Amino acid sequence: MTQNLWNAFEAAASTGGALCARGDYPEGDLPEETWVASGLSIDTRTISKGDIFVALQDQRDGHDFVANAFEAGASVALVSRAPEDTPEGKPLLVVSDTLTGLQDLAAAARDRCYGKLIGVTGSAGKTSTKEMLRAALDRSGIVHAAERSFNNHLGVPLTLAALPKEADYGIFEIGMNHAGEITPLTQLVKPHITIVTTVAAAHLEFFNSVEEIAEAKAEIFKGLRNTSAKSGTAILPFDNAYFDLLKKRAEENGCRDIISFGTKPGSDYQLKNYEIGEDGRAHVSVAFGGDSFDFRLGLTGQHQAMNALAVLAAVVSAGGDIANAIQGLEAMAAVEGRGARHVLKSDEKTVTLIDESYNANPASMLASFNVLKSMPCTSRRIAVLGEMKELGDDATQLHAALAEDIKEANIDLVFAAGPMMMALYDQLPEQMRGGYAETAVALLDEVKSTLQDGDIVMAKGSNASKVSVFVKEFLEGGL
Repeated sequence: MTQNLWNAFEAAASTGGALCARGDYPEGDLPEETWVASGLSIDTRTISKGDIFVALQDQRDGHDFVANAFEAGASVALVSRAPEDTPEGKPLLVVSDTLTGLQDLAAAARDRCYGKLIGVTGSAGKTSTKEMLRAALDRSGIVHAAERSFNNHLGVPLTLAALPKEADYGIFEIGMNHAGEITPLTQLVKPHITIVTTVAAAHLEFFNSVEEIAEAKAEIFKGLRNTSAKSGTAILPFDNAYFDLLKKRAEENGCRDIISFGTKPGSDYQLKNYEIGEDGRAHVSVAFGGDSFDFRLGLTGQHQAMNALAVLAAVVSAGGDIANAIQGLEAMAAVEGRGARHVLKSDEKTVTLIDESYNANPASMLASFNVLKSMPCTSRRIAVLGEMKELGDDATQLHAALAEDIKEANIDLVFAAGPMMMALYDQLPEQMRGGYAETAVALLDEVKSTLQDGDIVMAKGSNASKVSVFVKEFLEGGL
């Protein structure tokens, strides 16, 4: 992060806010005008020294925590009123509405940066793709991206407002639960390049069909930056059933540079081969622009290889170096909740745990099953599955339908957690049923008692299913 991301006058000019501070000071000592900030935060629990604390009025009123923010090292607070407990000498930037003020900072940060901005959306793989882009572009210039999955109406402007003016590349994950949510976010970012990773059944609780989800994802093109010199770029999944719809919506929004990626012939960026080597790493062969490239991908799963194709297309479009990008992808490691592997050992056995606990929908479940299937295994493949949330009226059927995918993936044993997962559990043959409980963590002792040397355990579920708690306690307790 740049050490001088914002100073008092830049921030005031960008937001139209008033600079002030409590207390009387000697002439020439103006704390409200002399502050500089190196970052932004909306949470006093994770604030860093030098941050602008944005006092949002969301689930809780951030103005109640302004004093805490200064105690934690904030350099200024963006507020809509001056809290009475604000310490003397601590500067405030007062605006009419703090969310609007944050958005104003974001727009100003965007306009003063001449780097390439990339927007990423999709039903699955957004965060993995964002991290791949970070790794792939890091060797080609200064890269800015959120450290976490900041993809909503708060996270996107927060990430954009922290964009350094000298950044060569900015990467923005843009998510949604409802139609219309992506439009204001992409219009704020104004990306030069957009990626749609995939369209699949996710958040069906809020949509009548997967086609409606595709239309919602296509909103990302409404902010795509088009100039007389260069059309914006849309990078789309060629194998997906909604490719033609996405392509049409991109064109309707003025995009002339449309790039496809996939496994099928005709893809601009084609995955020619994917396999797991004896070293346990993914080996991929890709072809684009008349050239072929073979490399080891730091993340496993064919879905991750597909994400890597989209990333390589974005690197080329953004003017990055392909050789450097491939080196970055090779050096990547999976993060917690998204495929991170842990090898646990005791005197009697060695077991591998794959942490896929971050989120789940039918498409990402299938992708995880295929990862488990592809891994070399000397014993059994075991799945610990929590519920998939926000699937609407078809949730029970969508859970039950996973049974066939599990059988095709050669998974030996399944432990299921949550009432909707019972629909899946009932569809499995008796010999595949490892155990059922209301919560994933309640399965822990049962799972551990059945483990054998060489087993591979994959834990997967939506955030709300708390499979992450199972993973945490599994790792802390060991074998």
